[in-house]
Parts: sequence; structure tokens; C-alpha cells
Amino acid sequence: MSSAHIRILIVKLSSLGDVLHNLPLVWDLREHLPEAQIDWVVEEAYLDLLEPLRSRNGLRGIDRIVLIALRRWRKNIFSLKTWQEFFSFRKNLQVQTYDVVIETQGLLKSALVCALAKKIPNALVAGLANATEYSGYEPIARRFYTQAVQVPRQCHAVDRSRWVMSSAFDWPLLNRQQQPPNFYPPAWVAGLIATTQSNISQQYVVFFHATAREAKRWSNKNWITLGQSLSEHGLQVILPWGNAAEKVTSELIAKQIEGALVPTAFSLKEAFAVIAGAQLTIGVDTGLTHLAAVLGRPTIEIYCDSPKWKTEGYWSEAICNLGDIKNPPTVKTVLAVAERLLKTPQ
Repeated sequence: MSSAHIRILIVKLSSLGDVLHNLPLVWDLREHLPEAQIDWVVEEAYLDLLEPLRSRNGLRGIDRIVLIALRRWRKNIFSLKTWQEFFSFRKNLQVQTYDVVIETQGLLKSALVCALAKKIPNALVAGLANATEYSGYEPIARRFYTQAVQVPRQCHAVDRSRWVMSSAFDWPLLNRQQQPPNFYPPAWVAGLIATTQSNISQQYVVFFHATAREAKRWSNKNWITLGQSLSEHGLQVILPWGNAAEKVTSELIAKQIEGALVPTAFSLKEAFAVIAGAQLTIGVDTGLTHLAAVLGRPTIEIYCDSPKWKTEGYWSEAICNLGDIKNPPTVKTVLAVAERLLKTPQ
């Protein structure tokens, strides 16, 4: 079958970091199959992560984004509206018939989406045959694949997705040094940075201190000490938050750093601009820190209780990964790297 006739569905529903680390598949597929139909099913909350990759204005990326709302539906499982929305989703998903389905999460919810998709009789449905360390995996998902792909137990999130894709098409495994991953179109990123920075009056650094798991956090004391040092360099410290508890923590840290700002809540779309305008982003192992890294912005990723090999940004010299599981970096180490990155021309 020629590439012009291949219809591919990517199933990666969530979460923020996982969706980001799956983006390179779009460009890997386009390189090999430039005329293929490429669609993606994603949770509604992460639409803005995929919008810049949508095919338009001469750019061929994602042809169709299919939104699902499992997280919201689970909260109202007996609601008539929930079931109406579900059937509407299924109808939308089945508008296209697929030759290949690629699922890189290894969870039952994603596998069920693969099952719901309309496929040709001999369609290839590729997914994970095994778990990687420190990642969620549900073995029952394998029942919904026609090809289960074995991956190393220690495998970076980007490399894991590429492993499944390469196996599905019987392509050589992509080498991360020779073929580094692409995330967002360079022209789009350059335009985002230029537009954002032209409206900035104060240079600032963003601290993403919050994460869903407490053990992955760097201590408030460390953030305060680091923020005080960067403030002395003339940088304003910005402390975003995602819920009421995180806002309290941001305010606690900000009170002890001169000029620090706790912004109002902002959307994922607005987060792109906040990160693009920053001189530096420093954050723990969480989705918004990874967003800074995939945008190629100067970023320090701090690992406290998760393995660095799993999500470290390895594709740019503007990204520095510090610490590791059970081995958080010191403030001195982070500050030294921050000062180096701030001196590096952007």
C-alpha cells in the first residue's frame, strides 16, 4: 500500500508529559510516510498540546484530532449527558477507517479506544508487550493488540514510543543521537518566542515546584534559597500553581523572595507563552517542566524521587537534568547550572 493510502491512528490520551513525549511520532511518521493520514485521540484537556501540530498552511502534521473526555465522564458515569457525549465521540472516531493503530501507553482505557476505532479487517494494532520501570502498565491491554512490542525495562518515554512505532512498520529503531526527536515546528516555536518576548518588560525565571506526588518535590527551603539568589541577579521569580494547595505553597515561597510573583491561574495554552518568555525554567519532574524542555527553552529539570533516564531532556544543550531517584540536587548545584544557562546566548 502506498503512503498516500495509509491511515494511521495514534492513541495517547494523557497525561501532559506523556503526550509531549509522544509528539515525535508525528514527524517520524511524516518522514517515512509524507502523504499518510495521521489522526490522534487525546483527552480534551490536552488539545492545546496538539494544536500546533495540526495540518494547516502547508504544514503536514496531524490531520485530525479526536477528543475524548474519560476523566470527566468517570465523574458522572450515570449522567445521560455523559453517555450522549460518549456516543458522539465514538461516532466521530469511526468516521475514518484505519490501517494502523499505534498505542504507546499500555493501559486498558487506551486499548479500549483501539478496539472502538474502525479498522480494516487485517489492520495492525501495535502496543506495549511489557511495562517499563516506574510506569503504569496493565497487561490486559495486550489482548487488544495484533502486535505487542517488547521494550527495554529502562526506556526513555520518547524512545519507548519510537520503539513501538518502528516495530509496527518494521523500520530500524531510530537512534536518539543520530535522529534526535522533533516536537513542535521550529518556525512556530520561533514565532511564539519572538511574539512573547517582545511584550516583556521584566526578565523572569519560572519555578514549577508542584507535582502530583509529594516525594518528587524539591523542598520549599531549596526553592526559597535558589529564588533569593536569582532575585539578586535581577530576575523576577514566577511561581505558578494548579490547585488551592499549590497556590498556598507558591505564596509561602514568594513571601521570602524579593519581587516574586504568584500569578493568577492560567490555561495550558497560556503556559506556552509564560514558558516562551522566561529566561529560564526550573522545575521538578512534571508536565510543565517537560513542556519547557520540548520547546527547547533553557530548562533545568530537577529529579528527586523519579529516575532521570525515564523523562530527561536529552535533545538540547539548553536542557540540564539534575539529581536522580532518591538523590535530589543541592541548591549550589542548581544555582551554578542556572547561572551558566543564563549566560548562554538564546
